[in-house]
Amino acid sequence: MVIYCIINADDFGYSKGVNYGILEAFQHGVVTSATMMVNMPGTEHAARLAKENPELGVGIHFVLTCGKPILADVPSLVNEDGEFRKRDVQLLYADPDDIERELTAQLETFLSFGLTPTHIDSHHHVHEHPCVFPIVQKLAEQYDLPIRPIRSEKPHRLRTVDVFISQFYGHGLTKEYFLSLFDEVNDGQTVEVMCHPAYIDVPLFTGSSYCSERINELSILTDPYVRKALENRGVRLITYRELKQM
Repeated sequence: MVIYCIINADDFGYSKGVNYGILEAFQHGVVTSATMMVNMPGTEHAARLAKENPELGVGIHFVLTCGKPILADVPSLVNEDGEFRKRDVQLLYADPDDIERELTAQLETFLSFGLTPTHIDSHHHVHEHPCVFPIVQKLAEQYDLPIRPIRSEKPHRLRTVDVFISQFYGHGLTKEYFLSLFDEVNDGQTVEVMCHPAYIDVPLFTGSSYCSERINELSILTDPYVRKALENRGVRLITYRELKQM
């Protein structure tokens, strides 16, 4: 039995603590991939780490619900403080042109670091939102990028994995639970596991409701038992780069 697995750490660029946690999970654990937020305080640090670790697959983590936009003139996306609104339901009232210009600016910012994204996903899964997905699909086709699967199974022609596992998230995670997530994956399938490893620093502690759980994720993802157990199950760790070649 062989399973081809991408273990993707979200929120690369959120802060240095998040960045270093992801790097630790890559260098000494089972993380193979990360997706970078380009509008956050740790973005340039993340871009530098990505260049220093070219085997880490780095995609773009589109953001419409955290921090401030790249563009100054997207009024339908922000609150009175110029920050993205926290709830994606408010995107229903956003101007599609604002969404497209902002996401295009985020992608162009990523490219400006001299990096080529391996794939597309998004913070709080906003790429699945009915007002956002057509724009993400357009950008993915334009730049020939795979995307994280759409859980509502909207029909599209974009390259993606067969199985997306988003359940490695929350309180009380264990290595046994992590390994159990592969029980329903079939021989030959491609799978992405979403994760959020990090070290806690001030920006994360003050800005995210999902904080201490990330340290636990990091411990599990760097446990030698987990790597060995995946190998024994026939799990081959890849990135979205290899997926494009399959």
